[in-house]
Amino acid sequence: MSKFYARRRVSILAALTGLIASAALFNSPSASAALPTPVSAATARTYLASLTVATEDRTGYDRDLFPHWITQSGTCNTREVVLKRDGTNVVQDSACAATSGSWYSVYDGATWTAASDLDIDHLVPLAEAWDSGAGGWTTSRRQAFANDLTRPQLIAVTDNVNQAKGDQDPATWMPSRTAYRCTYVRAWVQVKYYYGLSVDSAEKSALTTYLASC
Repeated sequence: MSKFYARRRVSILAALTGLIASAALFNSPSASAALPTPVSAATARTYLASLTVATEDRTGYDRDLFPHWITQSGTCNTREVVLKRDGTNVVQDSACAATSGSWYSVYDGATWTAASDLDIDHLVPLAEAWDSGAGGWTTSRRQAFANDLTRPQLIAVTDNVNQAKGDQDPATWMPSRTAYRCTYVRAWVQVKYYYGLSVDSAEKSALTTYLASC
């Protein structure tokens, strides 16, 4: 075998090995939830240091002030887009409803095969956003926040876990899977920074502690 063909064979084998490794990573449980990758811990710490610290104010909050699950394309609304994005082998009907698939909930480590067992979590809850500045936004900005597929703000998780979280911030609630907590706080800070939202003192303290161990 010539040196040229030997090198070529090695290159092809290396490429195939890389593709196989990539496929394995994509199909692993941790890759099933496709939350947009949040900023690094170092960047999150920088962002957190710049956030305004203020007391929360819920005066006037109403969930309906955040138009959510708007149509994204065709017949698909935001919930259906996230279910498709975060699941494995998701099949949708003509109305875009998920009829089958598998979803791994990164908050608690549970796997589900029925879309009805999942909620789409607003990582920074709508009420929390209102408390920390969204009360002064226009309706269009609140709509953008409630349907943001670009920032790490929406993720499919076990429904009762999402309901237990409610509107709590990291000072009082964190995912039970400790392996996901670093991702969670990085995403939280990124979303708050992007939207210019404030943090309260307990929230900042908790975020600082979690980020220090990332």
